[in-house]
Amino acid sequence: MTDATSLLRLAIVGCGAISRMHLNAVEANRDRVRITAAVDLSRERAEAVAAETGAVAYGSLDEALAAGGFDAVAILLPPAHHERAACAALAAGKHVLLEKPMALDLDACERILTAARVASRVLMVAENAQYWPEVVTAKRLIDEGAIGEVLTARASSFATLMIAASFYEGENPWRFQKGSAGGGVALDIGSHWIRPLRMFMGEIDEVVAILDRPLAQMEGESLARALLRFRSGRSASFEVMLLDGMLGMDAFFRVVGTRGEIVIDTDMGGRVQLFNDQHFGESVGGDGLGYMESYAPQLRDFAAACLDGTPLAAGPEMAIGELRAALAMYRSAESRRWEKVW
Repeated sequence: MTDATSLLRLAIVGCGAISRMHLNAVEANRDRVRITAAVDLSRERAEAVAAETGAVAYGSLDEALAAGGFDAVAILLPPAHHERAACAALAAGKHVLLEKPMALDLDACERILTAARVASRVLMVAENAQYWPEVVTAKRLIDEGAIGEVLTARASSFATLMIAASFYEGENPWRFQKGSAGGGVALDIGSHWIRPLRMFMGEIDEVVAILDRPLAQMEGESLARALLRFRSGRSASFEVMLLDGMLGMDAFFRVVGTRGEIVIDTDMGGRVQLFNDQHFGESVGGDGLGYMESYAPQLRDFAAACLDGTPLAAGPEMAIGELRAALAMYRSAESRRWEKVW
């Protein structure tokens, strides 16, 4: 039997579509994490999660914080509500796992970071691409010199609503509303592709971007194309699109070095192909896992930071880079010029 003192008692705040990924991650980490509170403005959704997990259902975060019974919160709300929820939880002495983006502007991010420092509690921004098995494998191969010095890369995600429908609940989902989401695909989906590029190539210096709205019902951009120049002087391309129609398949990532190339397949099941003087397209690690398997190691890292005091794989400050890159893309689309990220 697991010692109760080694369990992180977690409150799920926001029981919408993304909560399913986090609930699956809790199940995979049941030796370390237990859900003891489920919070949602929809009492029905909160009670559904509570019935599944044995938690207590609450209609608001304030109500849950007043009742207590948990050590940490997973904030799975639209970005416009991140700052208030995160700061309230930190002020109440709770550790915080906060869905990306941290907030909608840099000042709000700094207030959240300050609240975490004052509270001396763990703050983790849930950029699960940091734990994406195929990305982790590619990063290891790069560090081992499998493709030599990285020269350039390409990150691409073209998604259709038919496949992504579970993330866009209701007739007017919050991801379609600029006031709730803060933008479109560059800020939302795009962060999962920007983080790996930063892992592979270092920090981004400047971007030039074009944005468009092929998905009429989405207030923010549903198409983003950009060139990214890194502090190393190297460059990468970035393209993300959400469309209400059928789309073909393409690689999520291509990373080219002086001695070869790494390709991460678009198949959500995951495959890393290595091309160098010893391999020609063989799968090398990570196979059969895929993007959806990034949530469990993410939660395990958070639990270890809260329970054992171990450092996170990436601190919350790292997530500001994805926000800055998206904001620079927005400025570039207006100015039609290169824009600095930092």
